[in-house]
Amino acid sequence: MTAGSQVVSSEARPASGPVAVSRSPHASLRPLRLGEVQITGGLWGDRQRLNREVLLPGAARHLEAAGNFDNLRAAAGHGSAPFRGPVFMDSDVYKWLEALGWELGRDDGEGLVRLADDAISLVAEAQDRDGYLNSYYQVAQPAARWSNLAHDHELYCAGHLIQAAVAHARGRGDERLLHVARRFADHIERVFIGSDRPGTPGHPEIEMALVELFRESEERRYLELAGYFVDQRGHRLLGPGHFGASYFQDEIPVREATTVRGHAVRALYLAAGVTDIYLETGETDLLAAIEAQWRDMTAAKLYLTGGLGAHHQDEAFGDPFELPPDRCYGETCAAIASVMWNWRMLLATGKARYADLLERTLYNGFLAGVALDGSGFSYVNPLQVREQHHDPVERGARRQAWYDVACCPPNVMRLLASLQHYLISTDGEGVQVHQYAPARVACGVADGRRVAFEMLTEYPWQGSVTLQIEEAPSERWTLSLRIPEWAGDASVVVNGEPVQVDPGAGYTRVARVWRAGDLVELDLPMPARLTEPHPRIDAVRGCVAIERGPLVYCTEKIDQPAQVGIDDLGIDPSAPLRADRVQQPLHGAIAVKAEGVQAPAGSWPRSGPYGDYRPAGAASELERVELTAIPYALWGNRGDGAMRVWIPIRS
Repeated sequence: MTAGSQVVSSEARPASGPVAVSRSPHASLRPLRLGEVQITGGLWGDRQRLNREVLLPGAARHLEAAGNFDNLRAAAGHGSAPFRGPVFMDSDVYKWLEALGWELGRDDGEGLVRLADDAISLVAEAQDRDGYLNSYYQVAQPAARWSNLAHDHELYCAGHLIQAAVAHARGRGDERLLHVARRFADHIERVFIGSDRPGTPGHPEIEMALVELFRESEERRYLELAGYFVDQRGHRLLGPGHFGASYFQDEIPVREATTVRGHAVRALYLAAGVTDIYLETGETDLLAAIEAQWRDMTAAKLYLTGGLGAHHQDEAFGDPFELPPDRCYGETCAAIASVMWNWRMLLATGKARYADLLERTLYNGFLAGVALDGSGFSYVNPLQVREQHHDPVERGARRQAWYDVACCPPNVMRLLASLQHYLISTDGEGVQVHQYAPARVACGVADGRRVAFEMLTEYPWQGSVTLQIEEAPSERWTLSLRIPEWAGDASVVVNGEPVQVDPGAGYTRVARVWRAGDLVELDLPMPARLTEPHPRIDAVRGCVAIERGPLVYCTEKIDQPAQVGIDDLGIDPSAPLRADRVQQPLHGAIAVKAEGVQAPAGSWPRSGPYGDYRPAGAASELERVELTAIPYALWGNRGDGAMRVWIPIRS
């Protein structure tokens, strides 16, 4: 460690991950503690290594170049440079710091330790004597604190500071940043509770952070402050803004809201925070409201990839079934927020549907957010890019190294650094495996009994998962394995003996006295399949998509024969689909081959985009071509070009 980086925590207890509900009275499941589960390889192991070696060090350089650190230096009195960038620049530093906290909890390393220590020292220096900390207001508008809650993100930035502080306290046992965060939280409590000042954040985030601060400190006033902000919302305190009160989820009280609406990331962070409050208080009206919102979202506002948000203009949810593929916003931050919310809902209820959506989002809407080599990030994740697409200012057609509004890159980093915490949980009966990846698990179950096993798999490329029991108590306990919603022919074998699987139950539960050496074999067959959209999704009516296991597939121009245009390509749904492993540069991914068809050149006889209706029998003869699809998460890694997920049916 560098000078001044000593651990200052005095409490010796096993550290938790990002969501510490081990003592939450209304949790159905408990996540494992730090170090109890480690991803050992595979796709997610590769992504975590990339995060450590490329993304986190690279982010430090981007934060320096963009002015994030200079803003904090100015707030600390080091120079008089003007503030640079958007008002929420501090939040990018805090998300990056949170990622460092979880990453250093996995594996200490001098280079990352130095980066973290320097940034923590800078943040501590920038804090005002009264606990206030926001470099924009400290540098640019020192007399205007808390004057624009709707748009200026003071509480949002504070939330990310708190989450970063918790990560370092738990991941490293280092409470220096936690001291800074608590001073700021105490300042916020004085401003809003002590002076009876109405207000709620224009961008939710602090709610789940304050609940986590309560869990870390055991000071209930932080939980009450989170509840205060939730109950202040819905009374139009934030004003109409450009897009109306619903943009802020401020037009109806949270406990009465049954639909997701407005800015997608705001809505999802709010839902995650409300779920956290329910886990501590058991307020059933909160749970009922967010369950209704989840049903509304998944019934008619969810992209096949798990992406959320149909509007570019306000980064918001659209109307029910308004899910255009080419204009999909699907912000990477929204995918991450969805993972956070679904994990909390899973812990609250134990229902497999939340783990299913978490999986869909991780492997598709989230994983597409970063290039294979770490050279760029997606802000927007469309499901179609046209062949002649050209808009140099639009986010989405290509990944970029960094952004003026750089919320997504460090958000990707903090989820990758903490991803192992989303795989496994325990309850009073045993252990639940929610997500499949090569991993080692050593955890306690009820009454302090210890369980250890290794998980071996090539998931998501292959559906075979083997669990080798290495240590188990002499008492009976239950191993629960999630059966994904797409896996209709799943099978489970224990020591060579088949176990009954109920595909509709969500989990296969095997209760027995386990012994070291026991072998569990889960098989989730992964034939490629065609998926059709709801008929009310106008934009993709008459189309199908290719899926295999948890992966959504897309066609890219680079994989098709030279004469084939993506925008003219169709698929014969009666023809078989074939899986085929791809070599570099797509890291051994599984592609899918299908029989495609396209209209020959000149088959549209009009000079414009419209003409008289022609009966099907009058259509031109179609040309058969081979169609190749790759996992959607990997698109755009071989240069710019056309792409689409939904393929028109033509036979």
